[in-house]
Amino acid sequence: MIARATGTAVEKMATGISSFDIIAKGGLPRNRTTLISGTAGSGKTIFAVQFLAAGIQKGGSGVFVTFEESAADIRKNMMSFGWDLENWEAEGKLAFVDASPDPDIESVESGGFDLGALLARVRHAVQKVKAERVAVDSLGAVFSQFSDQSIVRSELFRIASALKSLGVTAVLTAERTDDYGPVARFGVEEFIADNVMILRNVLEDESRRRTIEILKFRGCDHQKGEYPFTIVPGGGVIVIPLSAMQLSMKSSAVRTSSGNAQLDEMCGGGLFRDSVTLVSGATGTGKTLTVAQFLNGGAKEGERCLLLAFEESRDQLVRNATGWGVDFDQMERDGLLRVVCDYPDVSGLEDWLVTIQAAIRDFKPQRVALDSLSALEHAGSAKAFREFVIGLTSFIKHEEITGLFTSTTASLMGGDSITEAHISTLTDSIILLRYVEMFGEMKRGLTVLKMRGSAHDKAIREFTIGKGGMQVGRPFRNVTGVLAGTPVHLSPSDLERTWTRGESALDAANDRRMP
Repeated sequence: MIARATGTAVEKMATGISSFDIIAKGGLPRNRTTLISGTAGSGKTIFAVQFLAAGIQKGGSGVFVTFEESAADIRKNMMSFGWDLENWEAEGKLAFVDASPDPDIESVESGGFDLGALLARVRHAVQKVKAERVAVDSLGAVFSQFSDQSIVRSELFRIASALKSLGVTAVLTAERTDDYGPVARFGVEEFIADNVMILRNVLEDESRRRTIEILKFRGCDHQKGEYPFTIVPGGGVIVIPLSAMQLSMKSSAVRTSSGNAQLDEMCGGGLFRDSVTLVSGATGTGKTLTVAQFLNGGAKEGERCLLLAFEESRDQLVRNATGWGVDFDQMERDGLLRVVCDYPDVSGLEDWLVTIQAAIRDFKPQRVALDSLSALEHAGSAKAFREFVIGLTSFIKHEEITGLFTSTTASLMGGDSITEAHISTLTDSIILLRYVEMFGEMKRGLTVLKMRGSAHDKAIREFTIGKGGMQVGRPFRNVTGVLAGTPVHLSPSDLERTWTRGESALDAANDRRMP
């Protein structure tokens, strides 16, 4: 027998916080308390204020109860995110209950502890502004001076019950000393609250990485596991629900030029419009040239192009493109090109993803080129890098943009690449550029390793770089091991034996098929 809903399912309130509602599957459970626990710098206070700000911006109202920072400091700190708390107070949309400690008064534990007076102030503030949302920051600041855990538990329960009786949806922040230790300081907070969320600010490979995890939602579902997030001026908390992304993007059969007619022919007629292509090769093999041709091809079709460069300055890119007959300056003047250049280490990978998405939304390009992924690979952990690539490729495909990424192999002769990190499975096409040693001379080779949804040239072709850019020539016929980075020359007799063995194997196979 199938159980049916009775109409008593837990209702959720959309927080308005970017992407958080995706992993929360609709938002925070309405008329319940949610504990937000985290170490120093994990973003607890910002999340709490943003929860109120998002509600106010949608026409609601809220109350902020502070036990730690003064109301004046909070008003000042939150201006950098675009939240004018003082103006909202004047409009009757926000009320502060300031219970922060007075630095001139020494706190002494004496007798029983009672929050009755404070709860009365909270009740008055909620009724005054008709608040739907309440934020309490932070529980540890008020309870840290009391040694009796039974008092802490009873008063926490009292706060939670009082907030629930007021009919508000509340978030309460709490401190923890270890990102992967006990949920909160006193060991009882997580049992009092209806819902528990954990914010982490972990040091990985000399870089800080923030993540959010919903530990429990009583009576309702949510996404499991940790999700990266970042905090940006003017935006606040932005969650990146990479693992929650769905493979729902469209797939177009429309072809677009790579900017090189010979390469288009090798690809079976060009690149698919909403595909992502990876160009992998050693330094100097022509990856940036491929990018320049790709952008020039888009400009010729009247398409806006975005170039994300993490290895060369804008002026250097312009100079190199000019040498190949591509005028980046003119493309910029025509409004068909925007170049974003910076060192990859100036921001974390989560920040870069948000920055790139914002640039795409603002410029609305039809083509995006990133040169190179290898420069960003060391800006975070291996997991963070893979999540960055997932987030970027998914976003580009959802926006139906043609993407071209480059990566640099560790060896000059190739044989290893970023594809070893399984990035190849996230891209639709892979083009390999390789050096090939021929009788004391270095030549360049190109092959289309894969192209989803299309037949393509399987040969490894020689190409040259000149004033007109890339010129693709004939296939290598007397060299093997190019892709492995160990090219070996075959003599005519070797070739003949190879063909003979191949023909003998084919004859044997045909004989086995005969009755």
